Amino acid sequence: MSTRISSSILSWRALDTLGAFAYHDFMRFTQYFLHTHERPDRRGIKLEWIERVITTPLKEIVQSDGRIKKWGRIPEADGKYLRVVLLEDGETVHNAFFDRRFQEVEDEG
Repeated sequence: MSTRISSSILSWRALDTLGAFAYHDFMRFTQYFLHTHERPDRRGIKLEWIERVITTPLKEIVQSDGRIKKWGRIPEADGKYLRVVLLEDGETVHNAFFDRRFQEVEDEG
């Protein structure tokens, strides 16, 4: 059974009470994601930023294990690049963090 959350104001703790997977609008989260986003360095990452990276990534790579990494620039976070890692289903968010090593490559064409 799955639970959908429609509130736009939502804490990670509220999501964590929903079981193995939690939903917000169209996004689904693993328990690992819910746990790591209680860390002080990740609390400021907004769900709308994660959604933006999922729907309009600058770059996307499928790992050998099937997980999907997507990156996007977040102007509201001083232009930092957010990496979102999805499970093989392409929908479940497993991780999201600011990636200091990501560099956007200019298209030379």
